[in-house]
Amino acid sequence: MPPSRTDAIVLADTAGADARVVGLTLVERARRVAGRAGASRVIVARDRAAIAAWWAEPARGDAVLVIRATDQLVHTPLASGLAAVAGDRVVAVAPEGAAANDVAAGAYAGAMLARGDAADELVAALARGDDDRALGAAALAAGATAVPHGEIARHPATTREERKAAAKLLYRIIHKIQDNAITRYLYRPVSFPLTRLLVHTPVTPNQVSYAVGVLVVIGCWLTARGPMWSAIAGTALCLFASYVDCCDGEIARLKLLSSKFGAWLDTVIDELSQIGYMAALGWHCRQYFGVDYFGDLGFDPWVWAIVVGTISYALTIYIVYFNIIVVVGSANSQDYVGRFVVEDGDQPDTVRLRPAATQAIATRDDLNPVLKWLATYLPYVVRKDFISWGALLLAALYLTQVAFAMLVIGGPVTAVIVGIDHLKLRVQLRAIARRGARLVRPA
Repeated sequence: MPPSRTDAIVLADTAGADARVVGLTLVERARRVAGRAGASRVIVARDRAAIAAWWAEPARGDAVLVIRATDQLVHTPLASGLAAVAGDRVVAVAPEGAAANDVAAGAYAGAMLARGDAADELVAALARGDDDRALGAAALAAGATAVPHGEIARHPATTREERKAAAKLLYRIIHKIQDNAITRYLYRPVSFPLTRLLVHTPVTPNQVSYAVGVLVVIGCWLTARGPMWSAIAGTALCLFASYVDCCDGEIARLKLLSSKFGAWLDTVIDELSQIGYMAALGWHCRQYFGVDYFGDLGFDPWVWAIVVGTISYALTIYIVYFNIIVVVGSANSQDYVGRFVVEDGDQPDTVRLRPAATQAIATRDDLNPVLKWLATYLPYVVRKDFISWGALLLAALYLTQVAFAMLVIGGPVTAVIVGIDHLKLRVQLRAIARRGARLVRPA
């Protein structure tokens, strides 16, 4: 069984451990990796003699994780899976086709975990000054469990050229699997250079999120004013904020600063910005085009449209986040799943919900290629990434009323679509409850 608690030793007894790559020293990155791997206590071992006393403390854990930071950049896939593997000795090894080829496939890759007596022996050897590479090789020769590390897990970082290559490898993680084509090819190429500047500063992802919120507030204020030039400027500022919004997640992934609070902060600001911009654009239209733009209706159509849009947006947000929180187990609206299939779980009297399709619009294999392309990319049109650019283009053409109408109409339409999915999901959840089964949600 996995241990109840793991401590970690970060080996940093050479000057190379203080080399800086992508905004962090090698030793600080390794310390954060150890924390991400579940370590309760972490000692940065610049003086090997301090290790023995640290391990002898009453608060010590059941196992020890060792990560070498003296000559390599490390990332979470190097050590994240070690604690889940049973055995007294577990060693991270290089896989076939690793990004860095300085370590042979199957050889010790700079991280290992030991439990019980094996942990005591490992700590004692490190305290004596033994080389962790020799200890890792010896453990593998003695039958330790070898665990090939994941992608983008480590890279040598002794020379300047190695550190540049390590940074290039690490920058590959800025992309998320949820990125759509617009995000990947229109947003990331612009946000990435800004991120490369910010990672070398003390700016945190949450501070970037706060800055995005300020930019959106100013953008909405400009948009809500009467003049068309102000609406164009406000829309452009909101678009710029959406680019900056990409940076918080990129920085968090690169500097290992992701947190649940940060994810929700980004999400809340993102959702409120959409509602705020829609309302601001409606108020601009009211002032620029006038209350009588549609004739004497006996009521203010712009205000009513704002109310309808706000209610439908709020309903959509509730449905989407009920879906991803209760069923999907996420805080990212990009993880929304429309339809589910009920499957038996791994344990008796348990079930899980599997996404019924991998696409927003499911298609047949023999569908016309043009229609298949439309089914793949049409859902992007209703995403914020596309809407931000579309709104700026319409504002530049002095068609802010068209942009507002599209936003308002899109609200109820989206609410109806996700509402139907929500009702079907509720029916499935009730059926599961009547069966007396327990729904297993993703971790």
